[in-house]
Amino acid sequence: MSDSSLARKAKLIHIQEVASALGILEADIEPYGRMKAKLSYEFLHRLEGRPEGKLILVTAMSPTPAGEGKTTTTIGLSDALNRLGKKTIACLREPSLGPCFGMKGGATGGGHAQVAPMEDINLHLTGDFHAITTAHNLLAAVLDNHMQHGNDLNIDPHRVVWRRAMDMNDRSLRHTIIGLGGKHNGITREDGFDITVASEIMAILCLSSSLHELRDRLSRILVAYTKDGEEVHAGQLKVHGAMTALMRDAMKPNLLQTLENNPVIVHGGPFANIAHGCNSVSATRTALKLAEYVVTEAGFGADLGAEKFMDIKCRKSGLRPNAAVLVATVRALKFHGGQALEDLGKCNIEALRAGVPNLQRHLQNLQHCFQLPVVVAINYFNTDSEEEIEFLTKEIERLGAASAVCRHWQDGSAGAMALAEKVVTVLEKREPQACCLLYPDEMPLADKIRTIAQKIYGATDISLDPKALRYLNELDQTYRHFPVCIAKTQYSFSADPTLLGAPAGFNLPVKEVILRKGAEFIVAICGEIMTMPGLPKHPASEKIDIDAHGQITGLF
Repeated sequence: MSDSSLARKAKLIHIQEVASALGILEADIEPYGRMKAKLSYEFLHRLEGRPEGKLILVTAMSPTPAGEGKTTTTIGLSDALNRLGKKTIACLREPSLGPCFGMKGGATGGGHAQVAPMEDINLHLTGDFHAITTAHNLLAAVLDNHMQHGNDLNIDPHRVVWRRAMDMNDRSLRHTIIGLGGKHNGITREDGFDITVASEIMAILCLSSSLHELRDRLSRILVAYTKDGEEVHAGQLKVHGAMTALMRDAMKPNLLQTLENNPVIVHGGPFANIAHGCNSVSATRTALKLAEYVVTEAGFGADLGAEKFMDIKCRKSGLRPNAAVLVATVRALKFHGGQALEDLGKCNIEALRAGVPNLQRHLQNLQHCFQLPVVVAINYFNTDSEEEIEFLTKEIERLGAASAVCRHWQDGSAGAMALAEKVVTVLEKREPQACCLLYPDEMPLADKIRTIAQKIYGATDISLDPKALRYLNELDQTYRHFPVCIAKTQYSFSADPTLLGAPAGFNLPVKEVILRKGAEFIVAICGEIMTMPGLPKHPASEKIDIDAHGQITGLF
């Protein structure tokens, strides 16, 4: 049975009932139909000063085409904790339309561990992404309009760094020429589009705790340089107020439910390569004030997602996870061990053994670099043999971590009870101590990149492109206190997606450096990273349709 069929069979309740179970009054939510709502600013303000619950970070091994099930595990664990009697909220990112119509799919889980209504969430939800896209393109339009009407700021058209955005995969828009057709059509210059999730405005939304902070960060966005080499910011174009107005409702977290009617806050969706890849600070903090436990996830594997969660989101917000869940599958580990994708359903202990070092490095990073207690969630597939499960369980025990076999996709919360019990045990035994960040604020920017490369990825060193090195040294004079955001392939610890397992002895190539002044981090581009993806030969959109009753088909 498909995910959408399972979701339709579930008995969902009115969103007000979900809110009431959290002590939220009817006046404090803004419903978007029967099954989704935004939390009002008045309610969010009243939460200030409340004690916070415990935060559980769900991350994973390096992703593979075999699938790991990180979002499914986040939802299954949240449902299981609620089943144990622990008041729990899951916090997730919003999915991008581009991957939904491309090849990755949505971000609502699967099987009996889903957030609902899945069609709404994967398509438009409450319009947050549209608001971000519009605010982004308003800034681009005002920038070009300023240059057209006199250019009082002396902007150099060849040094405009603010591109345009849309929430769709379209490779044809990666590099464009605008202003063709004469002077009345604007200044002719090179431009391009990024996907909305890669917009700095998306990152700003997710790192802002209030409308005031949002407005301030938007004003500081670097959009261009003058002909004298000076920075030009959005605030100088007097557009940040209008951008904030466009995003007024997008700043409010969205309340939804699992198929088992447990609360989920879905808000924000920054690209996990070019940005920090976590849901919003506002969503996580709101959930912590409403629940005993909060289960949230970071993008991609622990090397990219968890590191950015800690060194960007936690550093900027003061949030600190109390424990981590590391998702792994037998299939994905065998893929890292060299087994062909089409053969992953066959028992192969040697391939599994060869793939374990990938899991081991992620585990050690969480335990040693960030000082987090970890439970490994072995996400079960029906092709897994008992021999493979037994071997992997013993390997994880040898590596010094607890583990649990999870069947939440098949059985919902009942299939994640062992994981929930292990997580509760870890949290109750946890000594009250702060987890660690990887580097101090005042470390030089190049050393921050080197620290991540060596401690998290296993690299020998970094190699900086000469132009990138010059710009990094220039940024170091003013922005040394900013964290760094490494943009590289998610498929490998290295910048080469074909180097699976746990490669070592390589140099991490830094090709380009980007200042995200409003988001307050420095992006280091390592390898080939696309901020505007393309569609595959047969995109997922070919299977999506709508029937005579208005029900969407083929989404998942």
